[in-house]
Order: sequence, then structure tokens, then C-alpha cells
Amino acid sequence: MTKNEFLQRFHLSPLAESSHNYKHAAPLKSAAVLIGLVDSPTSNLGLQVLLTKRASHLRHHPSQISFPGGKAEPEDGSMISTALREAYEETGLSPDSVTVIGQLPTYEVISGYLITPIIAIINTQPLYQQDENEVAEIFQVPLQHLLQSNNHTSFNVLRNGQQLNIHFFPYKHYNIWGATAAMLKDLIEHVR
Repeated sequence: MTKNEFLQRFHLSPLAESSHNYKHAAPLKSAAVLIGLVDSPTSNLGLQVLLTKRASHLRHHPSQISFPGGKAEPEDGSMISTALREAYEETGLSPDSVTVIGQLPTYEVISGYLITPIIAIINTQPLYQQDENEVAEIFQVPLQHLLQSNNHTSFNVLRNGQQLNIHFFPYKHYNIWGATAAMLKDLIEHVR
């Protein structure tokens, strides 16, 4: 999918109800993630989604695949600022190379955060500089791979008396699942 196709579909379609149905019982802390779509003119793959593999020693979601992002700080001022700051800290992505185009609904996650996903176009193929303390790996997945329904699986599980939808997007040796996969599923459904 090209940048122009994505933008047209994203802006002209109303957001559907989220496939993510987890509700947290305790008070939630605010966080934001950047769903960065890399528009590299030298690639024939179309838009690619920026993802990270979290470091194995982290307290929350160690070694899982995620979007760059994290907890809101008082000086951020907005969830967009949080997502851009965290993406810069984790991957070296300059906020100057990012064009924010919107957001998805918020997501409650098991670690006690209310996450705001910020959607952005990354205007050039970035030169990443990963924060070794937080990020084990930075990689990109072609949006076209995620758009193919045979590359998505979901299961219903019962947790604490609540039916939950758990989504999975396998890609190469990566297994994208949980809230990250739910956000991708919602984004894909929105632009499909």
C-alpha cells in the first residue's frame, strides 16, 4: 500500500470499534506509542511499520515486539509529544522526520497503562540508533504483509472471568501479539 492510498483510506473511513477488549481494574497510567509508517522511496515494499523488540531485562513486556513508546511525563504536554519523545529515545527517530496523521482509540493493558497509539508517516528511511537499555532490536514489517488476512490469527481466552481476544501477526522469526497486534489489527481493519 502506498502512502497516498493509506492516507486516503485512513482519513475517509470512520474508526470502527476496537478488537481489543481488555479492561483493567486498577487506576491506569498514561502512555503513548508511535505507529510509524516508513515511506521509503527506494523500497518497492510500500509503507513499512516500525517495530522494536524490547530488551529482555525490562520489567514490563520483556522481549516482546512493540511500537516505540512509553509512559507520559509531565513535561510532555500531549500524547503526541510522549510518542515522539519515546520514539526518539528508543530508536533515535528524529521528530522532524515524522508527520503525525491521527490516532487510534486508547488501549488498556495488563501492565496498568492506558496507551494512546499515535499514527505517523516517517518521510524517509531513518538511520536508527537504538537505546541498548530498552531496545534489543529495531525492524520494519511491510504493511502489505499485515494487510493479508492469512497473516493474522486470533484466539479467545478466559482470564479472571473475562473473555479476551488475543491477536497474533507472525512475521519471519518474530511473533507480534498482544496489545501491539490488537492495534495493528484495528489499523488494518480501518484502512482495508
